[in-house]
Amino acid sequence: MVQSPQAYYVPAQSYWPIIGAIGLFGTLGGTALLLYSLQQEQASLLAQIMLFSGILILAGMLIGWFAAVIAESRKGLYSPQLDLSFRYSMSWFIFSEVMFFFAFFGALFYIRVFAVPWLGGEGDKGLANMLWPDFTAVWPLLEAPNTDQFRPIKAIIDPWHIPLLNTILLVASSFTLLAAHKFLKKGNRPKVKLWLGITIALGLSFLTLQIFEYFEAYNELNLTLESGIYGATFFLLTGFHGAHVTIGSIILMVLLLRVYQGHFTGEKHFAFEAGAWYWHFVDVVWILLFTTVYIL
Repeated sequence: MVQSPQAYYVPAQSYWPIIGAIGLFGTLGGTALLLYSLQQEQASLLAQIMLFSGILILAGMLIGWFAAVIAESRKGLYSPQLDLSFRYSMSWFIFSEVMFFFAFFGALFYIRVFAVPWLGGEGDKGLANMLWPDFTAVWPLLEAPNTDQFRPIKAIIDPWHIPLLNTILLVASSFTLLAAHKFLKKGNRPKVKLWLGITIALGLSFLTLQIFEYFEAYNELNLTLESGIYGATFFLLTGFHGAHVTIGSIILMVLLLRVYQGHFTGEKHFAFEAGAWYWHFVDVVWILLFTTVYIL
């Protein structure tokens, strides 16, 4: 006897996509207008209103849409087939994030391996050294080729203080999150709350230390976005990673709130798994970043 295929849940019509589109338009349009107005040395009030309104609309859309998905899941509307589609979607999302950081690491590799040596006179494109004959090709660049445009760096950040401590914090947070996941599978909610709370505390500690690091870089080391290519790549990589840690911390906070509300079972807790995947991805990126940006 042939079994009929399992029904696939089709959600009702939703207004959240159009709200998200409006929020994205406001955020991106406001950002573009703000950057243009800053070039004219006068921040546009309209641009600021568009930008912050778009951000608020996006935040509201995310809260409302995720709340709707959680409510549907709690009602038992989702089939195993839909659960599998969620897993595929999260996997592709993390893959897109991998490619996002891959582009920045690729830019750093190109600069260090090709562009800087060329400016120093090496290789078949060493004629670029004619632009700045006195340039010394070393990394990190404590002094940019065009010193009239970029400020020299007093010193680079010592990797064996705050960056090393941040590495320990993030690596430890992966293990505490694994512990929380293990206890969730066993149905031990008090231990889930404990270890998930510790994970969040470690993530927030990382962000706090990174703020101190940025303060030191700006005020004591003269390391800013105006410090040439080294300053630009440093803040680009660490800044985007810090943004991802912030997003990951918010995800973990939402998961902890749901645990307190009695959500998830030992068998059905994909939202928890998805949040854990994202957090582990952020941890791996930091290890690569710590190695390539701070040490090498």
